[in-house]
Amino acid sequence: MYKINLKDWVILLTIIPTAFIGFGLAGYFSYIRSVELDQSLNLRAQSIIEPLAITSKGALVSNNRAQLRAIISEAHRSQSNLVKSITVFSLDNQMFVTSAYNGSSHLLRLKPGAQIPAYTQGEHVNNAIIFRTPVIEENIGNKDVATPLGYIAVYIDKSAIKLKQQSQYIIAFSIAIFSIFLSSIFALKLMKKVTKPINSMVHAIDRIREGKLESRVSGQLVSELNFLKNGINAMAQSLGNHQNEMQSNIDQATLDLRESLEQYEIQNVELSIAKKKAQETNRIKSEFLANMSHELRTPLNGVIGFTRQVLKTPLNDSQRDYLQTIDRSAHNLLSIINDILDFSKLEAGKMVIESIPFSLRDSLEENLTLLAPSAHKKDIELSINIDHAIPDSLLGDAMRVKQIMNNLVSNAIKFTEYGSVTIDVTYKIINAKRAAIKITVADTGIGMDNEQQQTIFKAFAQADQSITRLYGGTGLGLVISQRLAYEMKGDIGFSSVEGQGSTFWFDFECGFNTLALASEHEHSRLANKSILYYEPHSHSRAATNQTLLNWQMQVTTVESIELLNQLLDQDSSDPVKFDFALIGHDHTSTALSSLKKLIVQVKAKIPEVHIAINSNSPSLHDALIASGALSCLSKPIITKELHTVLLAEPESLSAPTKQILPIKVLAVDDNEANLKLINALLLEQVTDVVLAENGMKALTLCQSEVFSLIFMDIQMPIMDGITTLKAIRNNSYNEQTPIIAVTAHALSGEKEKMQEQGFNAYMTKPIDETMLSHIIYEYCDVSYFLKSKHYAIPEPAAKKLPAIPAISSDTSAIIDWSLALTRANNNQDLAKEMLTGLIAELPANQTNITSALEAQDSVELKRLIHKLNGACSCTGVPGLSAICHELETQLKKEVEVSDLEPEFFEIFEQIALVLTQAPKILSQLT
Repeated sequence: MYKINLKDWVILLTIIPTAFIGFGLAGYFSYIRSVELDQSLNLRAQSIIEPLAITSKGALVSNNRAQLRAIISEAHRSQSNLVKSITVFSLDNQMFVTSAYNGSSHLLRLKPGAQIPAYTQGEHVNNAIIFRTPVIEENIGNKDVATPLGYIAVYIDKSAIKLKQQSQYIIAFSIAIFSIFLSSIFALKLMKKVTKPINSMVHAIDRIREGKLESRVSGQLVSELNFLKNGINAMAQSLGNHQNEMQSNIDQATLDLRESLEQYEIQNVELSIAKKKAQETNRIKSEFLANMSHELRTPLNGVIGFTRQVLKTPLNDSQRDYLQTIDRSAHNLLSIINDILDFSKLEAGKMVIESIPFSLRDSLEENLTLLAPSAHKKDIELSINIDHAIPDSLLGDAMRVKQIMNNLVSNAIKFTEYGSVTIDVTYKIINAKRAAIKITVADTGIGMDNEQQQTIFKAFAQADQSITRLYGGTGLGLVISQRLAYEMKGDIGFSSVEGQGSTFWFDFECGFNTLALASEHEHSRLANKSILYYEPHSHSRAATNQTLLNWQMQVTTVESIELLNQLLDQDSSDPVKFDFALIGHDHTSTALSSLKKLIVQVKAKIPEVHIAINSNSPSLHDALIASGALSCLSKPIITKELHTVLLAEPESLSAPTKQILPIKVLAVDDNEANLKLINALLLEQVTDVVLAENGMKALTLCQSEVFSLIFMDIQMPIMDGITTLKAIRNNSYNEQTPIIAVTAHALSGEKEKMQEQGFNAYMTKPIDETMLSHIIYEYCDVSYFLKSKHYAIPEPAAKKLPAIPAISSDTSAIIDWSLALTRANNNQDLAKEMLTGLIAELPANQTNITSALEAQDSVELKRLIHKLNGACSCTGVPGLSAICHELETQLKKEVEVSDLEPEFFEIFEQIALVLTQAPKILSQLT
C-alpha cells in the first residue's frame, strides 16, 4: 500500500483544490456567456424577421415583387454581418422573392407537406440558424381569425457568435491555468519552507533510533518548526546522556557480576569438596551402621538367646523376673537398632518393596500373636476384625505390612493402661487386578493434644519428651511406617483426643494372587454345627462371630454373664442343645475361680467347651483345661487355631489328594540344594524326574530322550539357561517340549525378556508348590492321563505334618524352621538336609564374595550372589535371603560395587549370624 507523504499532502491540499476551483469557475462563466450570446442572436433575428413579415404583407397581397424585394434587400444590407439571405415564400411554398441568390433557397423552404408555422421558429442547419415566421392577413370582421399569405425565411450565420464563444472559453481557461501555476509556485515555496525541514527531522530521528545519538537537526527554521527542531535536538542530547549513564551502570554491573561469578566458582569448588566429604561421610556412616548392626546385634542375639535358655531352667521368682527384664531390655535395644537401620535405608532410597504372594489373614494374625503377651500383661483386650470379603491370597510385601502394623499396635499397647486395642481391616477395589487394603488400629489410651499431633511424624521425636523416659523408643517408628506406606503407594494418618485414645490407620496397594497359596480349611465339616458364644467385649465378639458365620455355623451370641446363665437354665430337659461352647473371658487374678465355676456350669450342658482368655500362661491354660475345658486359646483368637480346636482333629487337616502324572520331567540347576528341593516337589506330582547340574548335561540328555516338561535355571556355569534353550530347540528330540525358566531373582520386565527368548513360562524361587502344580497342569495334557484306562491314580498316604520344634522368635528371624519346612513341602528330612548343605557352603561363599569384592569384579559378584540367593530361597533363612535378593537387584541394575559396601557388610553379618545360630538350631532339631 502506497503511503502518502507530506509532499503529496501539500500537493493534494493546495494545487488540486486550486485547479478544481479554477477550471470549475472558467467552465461555468464560459457556459453562461455562450448562452447569453445565443439568446442575443435569437432576439436580434426575431427583431429582423418579424417586422419584415408585417411590412411585406401588403406587397405580397398586391403581388408587388419589386416593392417586396426592395424591402427585404434593404433589411439584408442593414444586417449583412449577420443575415446571409432573406426569402419570401408564397402560400403554396414557392419562392416569391429573395435578397440573395446563393443557392441556399432549398434550405430556407419548408419540407413538402409541412405546415406554415404559426409563430417565429428557428432551425439549426450546419453552422447557421434558419428563422421562419408567417405573413398573416387579419380579417376585419373577425380579428381572431388570421389567414396566412406565406412566410418569410431568414438565413442567420453563427460564425461570428461561435468565434466569440471560443474566445471566451480560451480566455477563461487560460486564467484558470495561470491560477494553477501561481498556486504551484506557492506550494513549492511551502514545501521548501516546511516539508524539507520536516524530512531532515525525520532522517535525524531515524539516525537517533539507530543509535547515532550525536545526530542533530541544523538550520534556522520558521516558527513552530524551529521549536520542534530544538525539541528533537534536546531529546537526542538527553538520550545520549542516559546512554552514557546506562553504559556506565552496565560496566559497573558487569564488574560486579564478574566478581560474583568468581565468588560462585569458589563456592562451587567448596561445595564440590563438601559434597565429596558428605559422600565420604555417608559411606562411613553406612559402613558404621553396618558394623554397628553386626557388632551390636551379634552380642544382643547371644544375650537374648542365652537368657531364654536360662529361663527354661528352674528359677526362683526373683531370678525369673531379673532375666525377663534383661530379655525385654535387649529386645528394646534390638528394636532401636533395627529402626535406625531401616531409617537409614529409607533415607538412602535403598528400601526395596517386594511383590510376592502372601496370606493377609495369616500374616496379620501371626503378627498379633507375637504382640499379644504385651497386651495380656496390662490386661488389655486385643482383637482383630478382618473383612471376610477380602481375598486372602494377595501379592505384596508382607514383611513391611507387618512392620507397620507391629509399630502401630505396639504403640497402642504401650500408651494404653486399660481398655482395649482393636484392629479393623477393610479394603477397596482399585481395578480387576489390584486393591487398597486399609488397617485401622484404635486404642483407649492417653491420646495426644494438638501440639503433640504436629510433631508425631518427625524423625527422632516423640509426642512429648517425657514419653521417651516413660515408655522408651527412638521416635523413628512412625516415620519409618509413613515412608513404608508411601513406598507401597498408600498413606498413613490418625485422629486423637487427649485422654480418650487415638486411632491410627494406614493403607497400601497390593495385587490379587490368582493362585491360592494353600488349600482352604475344611469348613464344610463345621457347617450347620451349633455353637454358644459368650464374649463381653463387643469388638472381639463381632470379629469372631463373623468368622463363625462365614463357616456356616449356627451361632448363638451372648454378651453378658446374666444372659448366659438364663440361656443355660431355660431348658433343663434338653441338656445337649449346642455342639460347642466358646467362652471369651477377661482374665484377672480374682476371676479364676469364677471362670472355673463357669466352665463346670457350661460343661454340664455342652460337652465341648473352649476357652479364650487374655493370657498365654501355660499353667493357667492347664488349670482351665483341668477344670473341664477341651482347649484354652489366647486372645486374640486366631482363625486357624479356632478351626483346629473346634474340629479337635488337627492331624486330619492333610493336604488334598494329588494325582501323580506318569510323565518324565527334566530339572536343570547348578545348585545341589535347589535340585534336591525341586526333585522332591516334582516327585509329589510326576512319576519320573531327571536331574542335570548344568546346561551341557541337559543338552546331552535332550539329545537322547524326550521329556514332557523341562525346568531350566538361567545362570549356570559351562552353558547358561538361554544358550541351552536355543541348543535344545535347534538340535534335540525336545524341540516342542515346554521349557520353564526358573531363577532366584527377577527384575521387572525380565519375564517378558525370557518369553522373547523362547521360554514357555517363568517361575521364581522359592518355588511355590501351587504355581508348580499349575504349570504342570497347564503345559501337560492332564485330561489325556485322567481318561486313559491304563492310568491308575495312586492313593498317597495321608501326610502328617512334622512337628515344628519350639525355637525362640529371635532365632527364627535368622533361621526360620517353619519357613524351611514350608519350602521343603513339609519334608523335615529334606528341609534339614538343605539347611545343613547351605550352612556347609556359607564359609566358602563368604570367601569367594570377599575375593570378588576386593577385585571389584561385578560379573563374578553377580554370579556368586545369584547362586547364594538361589540356595537361600530353598530354605528358611529370611534375613540372608532378603539381603541376597536386594544385592542381586542392585547388581542387575549395574549399580557400582563401591556403592554397595553397606549391603555387603550386611550380607557378611547375616552369614555370621546364620553360622552362629546354626549349631543351636540343628541341636534342637536333633
